[in-house]
Amino acid sequence: MDEYVCVTVRSAPGEGADAFNKRLVAFWSHMLRARPDDFERVYAETTKFQPAGESVTRTYLVEADTADVIAAEMTAAGIAHAAIDPDDIYSKYEATPPDWFQIEH
Repeated sequence: MDEYVCVTVRSAPGEGADAFNKRLVAFWSHMLRARPDDFERVYAETTKFQPAGESVTRTYLVEADTADVIAAEMTAAGIAHAAIDPDDIYSKYEATPPDWFQIEH
């Protein structure tokens, strides 16, 4: 069974969900073109942004052995993210609707 970790991204303070979503779409489009093998290892995303003070967050379920690559790409693209806990492991069966959306590859 594959092991997954959560990667939670955070908008800039005061950046709304729409603006942040546009940045995320641009980031994932870049990943799809530049690193398709790594993009395919992103399994799911939460269906809604969550408020977090002056920011919003969204969480992705990523195969554990590619999380560092995804995090490095996010950092390079200016996408803030929480520290990834490599010991906090999930199975893909924990990312279920209506809270999660499986990413098609």
